[in-house]
Amino acid sequence: MTVKAQIEQWFEHFHAHPEVSWQEVETTRQLAEILTGLGVKHHTFDDVTGVVAEIGEGDRIIAVRADIDALWQEVDGVYQANHSCGHDANISMVLGALRYLQQEALGSRIRFIFQPAEEKGNGANAMIERGAVDGVSHLFGVHLRPQEEIPFGKVAPAIHHGAAVFLEGRITGVDAHGARPHQGNNALDPLFAIAQFIKTIQFSPYEAYSAKLTKVQAGGDSLNIIPGTATFAIDARSQSNSVLNELQERITAGIEAIGKMHAVEIELIWSDYTPAAEVAEEAVAIATEAIVETVGEEAFSPAIITSGSDDFHFYTIHQPALKAAMIGIGADLAPGLHHPAMTFNREALDIGARVLSATLKKASYWKN
Repeated sequence: MTVKAQIEQWFEHFHAHPEVSWQEVETTRQLAEILTGLGVKHHTFDDVTGVVAEIGEGDRIIAVRADIDALWQEVDGVYQANHSCGHDANISMVLGALRYLQQEALGSRIRFIFQPAEEKGNGANAMIERGAVDGVSHLFGVHLRPQEEIPFGKVAPAIHHGAAVFLEGRITGVDAHGARPHQGNNALDPLFAIAQFIKTIQFSPYEAYSAKLTKVQAGGDSLNIIPGTATFAIDARSQSNSVLNELQERITAGIEAIGKMHAVEIELIWSDYTPAAEVAEEAVAIATEAIVETVGEEAFSPAIITSGSDDFHFYTIHQPALKAAMIGIGADLAPGLHHPAMTFNREALDIGARVLSATLKKASYWKN
């Protein structure tokens, strides 16, 4: 079987067997089985899902990361695990790169990190804690890109993801009869105030950022009760880590002031922070050369700037000396990432695997 055909077969399997974050048990088992069949030494973990494998020899270590979890979303009226995130493609491209590299002479060890829970924003930290990037000098990732970013056939040497963080809030006041609002503490008024407030937060127009309500829940079936409790969620994003930090501070301060003004308690819990990309010029240079040599100069696309986020960038936050970049693969992906009916040109899988293998091989011989 050709490597290309094997990549397509792997994709079909992982696409048909999605598992959500931290529950990638069968995915982990299947990866371990594939790696065993390829004669690649690897190890799993007792307390988390995921696999780490290595090929090659030497003191230097080059690494590549593939995220392995799926989303939980409604598909055709049914809630289920679904790989609309494209992680099934990422797994297959990284396995394909491994297969291609097994046919090559390498200048260092190549480590393959099959990471859980990217969609939860904390899978990378679990791998970091378990030594996945210990001793690693260069780290690469790979991801299919939506067609509005780059078309099929184009490949970018880096993706500049933005930073993101989520806020869950609970407003606690007192219910009241619709005829006697003065007897309670209405949760809806502060909720609407929060919705208006986050639209007033402004930074320089040269900064890319956003904050928006993504969930609101209040009241029950009775239409004559003014609800005293409500819950809400906010999605906050920025292309800059520093701007996101300030955005988070302003949102917190503003909501606390709204709570005092309306005489209600507002509990805030920030979670699932993912940092903006810290992309190394050297990693981009390596990937650029690999792209041009593999698919030609006409297929090269400049680095992508996207408002999406990825926990891949925790690796460089944890280890600042790590030279990292995530390669973007044009695939005519539509309607978009995380859309339940997402589709893409599967010819992109082999392109991604070949570019990635060339990048890793080139990095294994790269001299600083």
